[in-house]
Amino acid sequence: MEWKNPCQEAANSKPLFLTVYATLVIGIIFSSVYVFSAIFSPKVSISLSSLPPAVFSRADSSSSGEHNFSQSVVVDRPSTPPLRSQSTQLSPIWEAPSRSEKMPSLKTFQLTKELVQERVKDNVIIVSFGNYAFMDFILTWVKHLTDLGLYNLLVGAMDIKLLEALYWRGIPVFDMGSHMSTMDVGWGSPTFHKMGREKVVLIDSILPFGFELLMCDTDMVWLKNPLPYLARFPEADVLTSSDQVVPTVVDDKLDIWQQVNAAYNIGIFHWRPTESSKKLAKEWKEILLADEKIWDQNGFNEIVRRQLGPAVDDESGLVYAYDGNLKLGLLPASIFCSGHTYFVQGMHLQLRLEPYAVHTTFQFAGTPGKRHRLREGMMFYDPPEYYTSPGGFLSFKPSIPKSLLLDGEHNVESHFALANYQIKQIRTALAIASLLNRTLVMPPIWCRLDRLWFPHPGVLEGSMTRQPFICPLDHVFEVNVMLKESSEEEFGPRIDIREYSFLDNPALPSKVKESWLDVQLCQDGSKDCQLSNYSISTGLLRFPKHSSEETFKTVFSSFENVKIINFLSLQDAFLGFTDKAREQKFRNRVKQYVGIWCCVMNHSIGHIYYDMYWDEKPGWKPVPPQKPEDDHPPW
Repeated sequence: MEWKNPCQEAANSKPLFLTVYATLVIGIIFSSVYVFSAIFSPKVSISLSSLPPAVFSRADSSSSGEHNFSQSVVVDRPSTPPLRSQSTQLSPIWEAPSRSEKMPSLKTFQLTKELVQERVKDNVIIVSFGNYAFMDFILTWVKHLTDLGLYNLLVGAMDIKLLEALYWRGIPVFDMGSHMSTMDVGWGSPTFHKMGREKVVLIDSILPFGFELLMCDTDMVWLKNPLPYLARFPEADVLTSSDQVVPTVVDDKLDIWQQVNAAYNIGIFHWRPTESSKKLAKEWKEILLADEKIWDQNGFNEIVRRQLGPAVDDESGLVYAYDGNLKLGLLPASIFCSGHTYFVQGMHLQLRLEPYAVHTTFQFAGTPGKRHRLREGMMFYDPPEYYTSPGGFLSFKPSIPKSLLLDGEHNVESHFALANYQIKQIRTALAIASLLNRTLVMPPIWCRLDRLWFPHPGVLEGSMTRQPFICPLDHVFEVNVMLKESSEEEFGPRIDIREYSFLDNPALPSKVKESWLDVQLCQDGSKDCQLSNYSISTGLLRFPKHSSEETFKTVFSSFENVKIINFLSLQDAFLGFTDKAREQKFRNRVKQYVGIWCCVMNHSIGHIYYDMYWDEKPGWKPVPPQKPEDDHPPW
């Protein structure tokens, strides 16, 4: 049958058929538009290795020497289509305003119900806050959420500099009116406690708006969409994380409240806008504002535990708390992870669970330590220049005898024997990196004992810490000291470092990965160990042991364009600096790099200092200071 023009047929038909044909034509047109738009619309995703395209440039010099967004980012408009939210009601994130536009007035950014409503989805808003010093953490936090398809978020800016920077990044931001310093305030400082009180004021302000609030610190990241999990407990007024290090469940149920003895951690918690939760927020705020010495988390724990029990029911895991009416749930520490359950125990791996979040608690190097932990886990966003280095990178394969890892008891002596063996190799690597002006990729550090702030038997009883285990760098090294700027006149040239997972990070450009030279140490004078015959045609350089400073400089000057030089071993690689003045400056620098282990039991001073030059002190033993006057680093 011949297919005729439907419009012509309709003109010759009865009105009923006219209506049918018109409907059919309109339907075909709309269906075609929908299909073509679905086929040809771009599918955009953001990997952990890069945010939406932007131009990064130095706004000012970094005082710490780290690649820190809080000190370096100036952003132009992205050149590719922005990510769109799941809801057409939410404006896109990462869509930077045109630089030709004027910055809106501060009044536009005031926290109001209308402002929050613009970002709410399914009546949930996800909020974090901070000052300009934490901008790189905030960008990482936002990026993880948008990677998960979550756009119902807001960031509170505690200073105008951060507010403006986030606005020009296309990140939803509001003004907290805090007028804080733009610098890192440091844990435990008066300004740190002020930040805590601001959080409580913020919670108390948002809950009356009638939205569910997922409140987060900026030093945590989301690895999995938590909203479906939180929705499993619709009766909960508050769901909070904790510092629990001993598992109470082996699946994804809430932690058993009767068995959680650690503090409830307010770095991750979810509030529903119930009368009980609003009452709790108000009293918590009043307590903190009345006494500035009370830490926000301690205040929360004190009033929430005022009454604890009975259980709400037999199934949910919720418990009546606070005033006997508030229904509280404790998020499982195995999947809403602390810095201990994730980086030390790897609890989620052992239980075959998928973690939702990681909070960088239980670490020993301040903000730089938190940043480094996330970098070790390949969870931190760094700008492209972090993955390049003017002089290239130096890495090495540690050599560790099986006996040091596995033989004998796990005690202080065996732990320090293992640690010192690695420290000596790292000292050599630092010297060679300094000599060749290369950035050192730190190796993974193996430990036999955990590090804490109090006496313990080696690992926490009941925890899932394996022995030995790869411990975070801050367990042995002072990461904050390694990364800070120091006087070259006193400490010699700066030695940049990268985390042990750096070379495995998908963000590392292929042009860097592919420019690789392995170096194998050999006995000088032996076959195939003649420097006159060296070549990189095979990607392998045989290099004499016990080489001098001059030999290193001469040989490796030929490989300045090689991005990664990887030593297959560093045992007996370097004879030492010829320039004694430079050697002294190097010693001044690296002797500060190692920290303490803590702590032996039944001793008034329980910590033991690591010593970068332990091998130069005959009879050195890992013992704590015997007298208060001996309690100082070994230099």
